[in-house]
Amino acid sequence: MGFTPEELQAARGRLVPDVAAPGLRVLFCGINPGLMSAATGHHFARPGNRFWPVLHRSGFTPRLLKPAEQEEMLAYGIGITNVVERASARADELSAEEFREGGRQLAEKVRRLRPAWLAVAGVTAYRVAFDDKHAKVGPQDRTIGGTRIWVLPNPSGLNAHWPPAALAEEYGRLRAAAFADETDEADETEGTEESEEGDARDV
Repeated sequence: MGFTPEELQAARGRLVPDVAAPGLRVLFCGINPGLMSAATGHHFARPGNRFWPVLHRSGFTPRLLKPAEQEEMLAYGIGITNVVERASARADELSAEEFREGGRQLAEKVRRLRPAWLAVAGVTAYRVAFDDKHAKVGPQDRTIGGTRIWVLPNPSGLNAHWPPAALAEEYGRLRAAAFADETDEADETEGTEESEEGDARDV
């Protein structure tokens, strides 16, 4: 769906509803909605944003989801929210106080929903929102209740420091941590099957 510049500007300040539920494996967190996301009501809706392709490439989704299919994330144990709720054309339109207040509200949301991991897609936004100026991409020491935090690179197509392959690798590291128990269960099942086959051959 195409939008005129006037229609996009009219979306400034709108909110985009979370895709969230209690007990998710990962609650992804963008910086704030862009105007295309606000106009459509879909997270990371701007063409050229790499969030949805990277989500698939890193193994979080079995196929490439379109922004309009965002509700399907819940079936895969993942969801999405934002640090700052109001939409803007650029993140630099947001004040430091908006980020800090967004961080406080995000922490309250995380305590309520209790995801295993909060994944903030943007290291600069995380540093300001959580007053951690030395934070780097990767797992953090800070927790919110029982929820661990992972800072991810911003998937914007303008983030030239992180090409698609590197983005997918970092998102894949998070997926491996978030779904480690499923991997362990699969390994145990395979081990049991191999043991049973070995017993059968010995009889």
